[in-house]
Amino acid sequence: MNRKTHFLTQSALIAALYVALTYISSALGLASGVIQVRFSEALTILPMFTQAAVPGLFIGCMAANLLTGAAVWDIVFGSFATFIGALGTYRFGKNPYIGAMFPIVSNTVIIPFVLKIAYGVGEGYSFLFFTIFVGELISCGVLGVILAKALGKTNVFKR
Repeated sequence: MNRKTHFLTQSALIAALYVALTYISSALGLASGVIQVRFSEALTILPMFTQAAVPGLFIGCMAANLLTGAAVWDIVFGSFATFIGALGTYRFGKNPYIGAMFPIVSNTVIIPFVLKIAYGVGEGYSFLFFTIFVGELISCGVLGVILAKALGKTNVFKR
């Protein structure tokens, strides 16, 4: 398989996996709302292993938000937050703890404004920053780091 095909295939698989994991989180009532624990956000650690994860995560987040009925602001800016986090993880994520920090920070900074503007969530920004931080800490900081450590012991992303 040539490099471009390999890259596109990895991106598409990551996007599809993001959507599937978001649906599972949504079915359990965890994917939206003030405290969001999306299992799919654990995948934001994947740019440590492959550059193809950056567009895959962005497209997956956008598709998941669109398919789960998110508001336009959430589709655009929520996906953008994931994209920024993925870029940071790709560029600076040499270990899983550092890699996980980028999606945690980007979502913690951007998503409270999305919740306030798109959904009219009435809580104050301090509360929203805290709850989004907690959800991202669980998704990226705990589940993502576990995923990175597990993948680090395999050759799944070796070519």
